Amino acid sequence: MTITVSDASTDSADELRAQLADRLVKDGTIRTDAIEAAFRRVPRHLFLPDVALAEAYADEPVYTKYQGDGTRISAASQPKIVAMMLEQLGIQPGERLLELGAATGYNAALMATLTGPSGHVTTVDIDEDLVTSAREHLAAAGNDNVEAVAADGALGHPETAPFDRIIATVGAHEVPAAWLDQLAPGGRLVAPVRLRGCASRSIVFERDQDGWSSLGSEMAIFMPLRGLGDDARRVLDLTGTGLSPGDVTLQTHKDNNHATDPDALAGVFDTPAHEVWTGVHFVPMESFEWLDLWLACHLPNPLMRMEVAPAAKDSGLVRPMFPSVAMATTAADGSLAYLTIRPAEPGPDGGRRYEAGVIGHGIGGQELAKQVATEIATWDRGFRSATVRFAIPDAPPQPDATASRVVLDRPTKPMTVTWE
Repeated sequence: MTITVSDASTDSADELRAQLADRLVKDGTIRTDAIEAAFRRVPRHLFLPDVALAEAYADEPVYTKYQGDGTRISAASQPKIVAMMLEQLGIQPGERLLELGAATGYNAALMATLTGPSGHVTTVDIDEDLVTSAREHLAAAGNDNVEAVAADGALGHPETAPFDRIIATVGAHEVPAAWLDQLAPGGRLVAPVRLRGCASRSIVFERDQDGWSSLGSEMAIFMPLRGLGDDARRVLDLTGTGLSPGDVTLQTHKDNNHATDPDALAGVFDTPAHEVWTGVHFVPMESFEWLDLWLACHLPNPLMRMEVAPAAKDSGLVRPMFPSVAMATTAADGSLAYLTIRPAEPGPDGGRRYEAGVIGHGIGGQELAKQVATEIATWDRGFRSATVRFAIPDAPPQPDATASRVVLDRPTKPMTVTWE
């Protein structure tokens, strides 16, 4: 396939690309001159030839491949997330780079621009058709220091290792040993790690004397690895009286399965709602990400993403914390509890505040809601202002009797999450 663009559309693309870069600089996502220059230079529309220019340069993901059941399995990531992760990666000229998750090739093109002609990028994807398209897009954009390879991303790419920087643009439940082994001394890994339940963060790892430790992290959710590192998820339809199919769905992961029974959950919203309010407050636009992480790590059944259609919300049957999403947990008896908020009294400065609450349904819904509320209060009292660090230690981590450190079991390399 040959990708051609008319002069008129090129002028429009240049303008749209500049506007996108301007927005990402203005909101603080892009902080370095090199990444700003790369965003202004690399033509995203050449990596999305089948979409309109306005869509190609919108700050939104563009989904490019689906499974037979409609599940999304590949995308051009949201530019804001791309820029954020490139800032985390900190590419320097002349470095050898590995990307897991080639998709359209756009991220690899940005990386190639950042490392320059003396550097090299290897980008890997499990699907041959995606790799073929990425090669065509990269050629059209004039990137000749990138090799696109069809392979299982969990294995990295030993043929061209070691790498100065490795970035995964697919979600991983366990950081594959190959990624760590293929880093050069002083190397850096940036990977979106699904920690527990729906809690996922893009974590920057570097080597220290005890293993691999985080330098920082940002909230980020990606499509999961497929193949050896498969992290399959399923979506449950919480049907019931007054609900149409798809009105309320619950996305579960393999670490939720022990206490998430689809049959037991059927009709859970037909049972009375039990409200528990926590006295824990948030101001407008304050992120709930650190509360969600705490709950995901400390609840017996980690948080899941519950999506709520307008009809279910408008009827008052479900009152999610966000317009169409709430974080939820379940128990083996079919009980469910989810997070909500309500307006609260103004704060000491007179500003608006919201109070976090929990709504439970089912046989044990009231007790489950109380359990979640207790964890929210614990986080607020002792850990709300803490710094969170992640590590993959060389030695097997020992269980910690305190709440300030959690060991996340993994088949080969357990992780720790520590609140300091």
